Amino acid sequence: MTVRRGRLLTVVISMAVLVVLVVVAVRAADDTPRPAAAPASPTPASPTPTGPEPPPVIVPGRPGEAAVTRPAHEVRDDSAPRYNALDTVFVQMMIPHHQQALEMTELADERASDPRIRAYADRIRAGQGPEIAVLRGWLSTRGLPASAPGHDHGGMRGMQSPEAMRQLADARGTEFDRLFVRMMSDHHQGAVTMATDLLSVGLDLTLNEIATSLATEQAVEIARLRELTPP
Repeated sequence: MTVRRGRLLTVVISMAVLVVLVVVAVRAADDTPRPAAAPASPTPASPTPTGPEPPPVIVPGRPGEAAVTRPAHEVRDDSAPRYNALDTVFVQMMIPHHQQALEMTELADERASDPRIRAYADRIRAGQGPEIAVLRGWLSTRGLPASAPGHDHGGMRGMQSPEAMRQLADARGTEFDRLFVRMMSDHHQGAVTMATDLLSVGLDLTLNEIATSLATEQAVEIARLRELTPP
């Protein structure tokens, strides 16, 4: 019995010593200094997208001049729209000027003998009717009156007198065609002159474009009217 107890005590002591050695080894490993972690490299900032370049802008020229193309940044204007008193007067005059042209075309439906005259009258109504709405909208947006107080519309260039309008209303057939071509040609020429004058004194860019288009188109219409003149 004594021998067995001695052996058992030896085994227990050996196991205890082994456990102690293991614990010491583990603690030694935990106490070993570790290399510092390398600092994270900063993530390069992604470049701010600038987007595609805006398309160039086509700037219309004055009558007889070609349009030019310019970079968008050269013609961009973030300031408030500008206009002057001459812009306002042009719009206030052009509305009744167009209205008289529409009155003349209404007469053509039942009085003209040449079907080309009636077709031409239809084209004038289709073009100048919407233009009147645009001009009225320009005034309304700026809180301006539809007409200038005390302004005599009869003194506008190309405007036909009340007597001339009565003669046109009384005419029929070839006589009407001849009067219509002469009066509408004068009327168009007056509009071309008014529009061309505005290009040298006005400030509003929208009206500048309208005046350029009007002067060009009505000059073409005058040439067409000459082709419709009765023999």
